[in-house]
Amino acid sequence: MSFFEHVTEAPDDSILGLNLKYRADNSANKVDLGVGAYRDETGAPWVLPVIRKAEEKILGDTSLTKEYLPIDGFAPFNFASRRVLFGEHLAEQLESLFVTAQTLSGTGSLRVGAEFIASNMGPAQKTIYISNPTWGNHNAIFTKAGLKVQSYRYLASNGTQLDLQGLLTDLDAVPAGSVILLHPCAHNPTGVDPTKEQWNQIVDLVQRKKLLPYFDSAYQGFATGDLDNDAYAIRLCAERKIELFASQSFAKNLGLYGERAGAFHVLTSSPTQARYVLSQLKIVIRPMYSNPPLHPARLVTAVLNNPESYEEWKGCLRTMSGRLIKMRHELHRKLIELKTPGNWDHIVTQVGMFSYTGLTEEQVNILVTKYHIYLLKNGRISLSGLNEKTVGYVAQAIHDAVTSTTSAL
Repeated sequence: MSFFEHVTEAPDDSILGLNLKYRADNSANKVDLGVGAYRDETGAPWVLPVIRKAEEKILGDTSLTKEYLPIDGFAPFNFASRRVLFGEHLAEQLESLFVTAQTLSGTGSLRVGAEFIASNMGPAQKTIYISNPTWGNHNAIFTKAGLKVQSYRYLASNGTQLDLQGLLTDLDAVPAGSVILLHPCAHNPTGVDPTKEQWNQIVDLVQRKKLLPYFDSAYQGFATGDLDNDAYAIRLCAERKIELFASQSFAKNLGLYGERAGAFHVLTSSPTQARYVLSQLKIVIRPMYSNPPLHPARLVTAVLNNPESYEEWKGCLRTMSGRLIKMRHELHRKLIELKTPGNWDHIVTQVGMFSYTGLTEEQVNILVTKYHIYLLKNGRISLSGLNEKTVGYVAQAIHDAVTSTTSAL
């Protein structure tokens, strides 16, 4: 007899499991389009030069210690993170109303937020509404915290464009006080973002219905290459002093995937509320991971608080987002040249790291089994996995998969 005899094997995570299959494939032609991390033109991970410089400076400072951080993290990191997300003006103007805690990247931030809601909010907030589709981990994070998860419409029937009317109709039917999860930019997994005019309509509804928006900001700077532009929706709410939650990750935009640098923000209505919220956040964090890591906080702060480094970082963002945009246009151009059935304009109108191609599961299976091109079953691809050497091969494979199946786009 074993104490563990009732433990069964869990299925692989859909994304991480795909990566394992890619690694085990010995084909010289294999292409990883499931990767959720930036890759350069050679297909290699890119440590941002500005991060290399910050790290060297930190390692050279022998006065620095390795003491524990406070439960809510490194104070200079918290303010710098808030300034990037909300803009310098709002971060300072509303400073007494904000609460920020350093977290274990975006996923850790979401889990802290979910636990805070479950432990401290009223009955109306115990159901969170997420877009359909959304990032695969959202449902699990909020469900594990004991929250009920419902969805609202996001994509039109063609599967590649925003269904604004459906989104607004569904959110209008949500009970007042409900929490709604929003992707402020580079929607994952679709790459379909509302325009500024559409965001205005969404925020108008949020304000009218007295909903509580929860922004998951994992790609600020990746959608358009502009930090301010990609934060439009969050800042619109903050300007109107709409109470909100925001989870922030520096995994993508600073390339700190394994460092786990993130923050959880709350915008309240009074300094007293802010103080109470912070006290309860500490109660959530203390038994979860006690306090956050010091090194990534120093790295981020070194970049954000130095004007020269900050400008260099913005240049890195333009490099990364620019390469992704270039790959979008190259893939689109080659599919048009091949006369691949269907309309492929969504590849260039979508933004960020991912594209919802509209490929069927049958077509995806052809790409995986025949061409060793790895992507999610729902047809989501990461543009980061493409480069000048592989984009033609991938386009030809998509062309074959579409033309050889009866379920054309």
